[in-house]
Amino acid sequence: MRPAYLGRILLRWCDHCHVPVLAERCHCGSATRDVPVTPPGDARPAFEADIDLVNTIYSDHFGAPLVPFGHIALLNKVPDKDRMEEVIIGGGIAGAIRYIPREYRWEPIPRPEAGLLLIPKKRFVVVDDGAVAPIRDTGASVLAPGLVFIDDVVQCGDEVLIMDKNGACIGAGRARVDAAPGRTMRHGVIIKTRKNIPSMIVTGSATWDDAVRANTRVIERVESAAVGFVQEITGRIGLQRNVSYSGGKDSLATLLVVTKALGKTPLLFSDTGFEFPETYENIDAVSQHYGVNVVKTNGQTRFQELFDRHGPPAVNARWCCKACKLDPVQHLISEQWGECLSFIGQRKYESMRRARSKRVWKNPSVPAQTCAAPIHNWTALHVWLYLMREHAPYNVLYERRLDRIGCFMCPSSDMALIRMVESEYPALWNGWRDRLCAWQKTHRLPENWVCDGGWRLNGEESGREENSDC
Repeated sequence: MRPAYLGRILLRWCDHCHVPVLAERCHCGSATRDVPVTPPGDARPAFEADIDLVNTIYSDHFGAPLVPFGHIALLNKVPDKDRMEEVIIGGGIAGAIRYIPREYRWEPIPRPEAGLLLIPKKRFVVVDDGAVAPIRDTGASVLAPGLVFIDDVVQCGDEVLIMDKNGACIGAGRARVDAAPGRTMRHGVIIKTRKNIPSMIVTGSATWDDAVRANTRVIERVESAAVGFVQEITGRIGLQRNVSYSGGKDSLATLLVVTKALGKTPLLFSDTGFEFPETYENIDAVSQHYGVNVVKTNGQTRFQELFDRHGPPAVNARWCCKACKLDPVQHLISEQWGECLSFIGQRKYESMRRARSKRVWKNPSVPAQTCAAPIHNWTALHVWLYLMREHAPYNVLYERRLDRIGCFMCPSSDMALIRMVESEYPALWNGWRDRLCAWQKTHRLPENWVCDGGWRLNGEESGREENSDC
């Protein structure tokens, strides 16, 4: 899938502090360098559970973990059929992880730079001296005449690291043959080498507190601009104010900005009835922590009515957002305030639609609501550094490998996330599966329609999602 540029890629690295920096100079005074991430480049911190996942994937495959202890790592979601994340360590791309839905597994996609961080114990090959330069410098494939050693467990299709006789990693690629026949070949390709944009990794331990300090001036600058925006819009639009709060990081950062600009402002929470338990807990915790009221809507009844009529919402028929969020919000605003000004945690780096959106707008489905996005130009890393600086009570789901907070059964979720929800929230998922299975049986749909995620693509009203970007 083609990468999408949604804004300027701002991610840089300080080799002195060993942290990501969103400016050309670190707070320590050192110049920073670009990190060549794939667009849109909305990288985020890798929490402990994320690092455990990456290290488990690499350890299972290569016999060694990828992320060294004490190092900061980031994940950058890139376009893929389901889910793929680049792993950023030491200011470079060490590799990626990719989920394969039909095989129910993750696979590592290493880059040669991974050799700076791990020594493979399996799934590697060694080439002779004459093959090193063509492979390392031009991305040539490993041919049979240049093969010195191939690990016994290598199978056709495996990701493999390519080593020289001195133990240096000179490339990475995918095996074209199993190990046994590969040893007897006299000609032909053993490993198809993958060509990537080179990146530099400079190892060194650091903490996220170090990263916050390194970005002090950056965070002060973007906060000041966002506060000024809120004050300017409020002075121009004299409506009842609220912060649209979802339980996610972006709406929390927006709440902090609005609070600094205007003081205590109520939260508007659109309760679909399909939120994670941790999200409801976060709503209560944030309300208490900042002393703000929460005004809630309820979209469960309407959801069931439409499900009975149309079946489950799908990527190409996401009627759920309008039914469970937008319509209830319009009703509540009209009934309680008449009209309102809602500050929303929308960022342009999230999607092409949001990148093209104005910073102040009205959704045709909610004409009573004027929306404004104070953090529209922030990246995910701006948001996280800001929340860390403020010691804000963010949703613990982010520490459990979720990168975005919403309905647990959102049809726009990738299968990697759905498999995780199935595994870690069986009570929630079993209730949803029962609904899907009942629809499947009634409409005589294929046996794998539920388990393989076919329900996510079987919408009847294509195009509806164009009116809602939840």
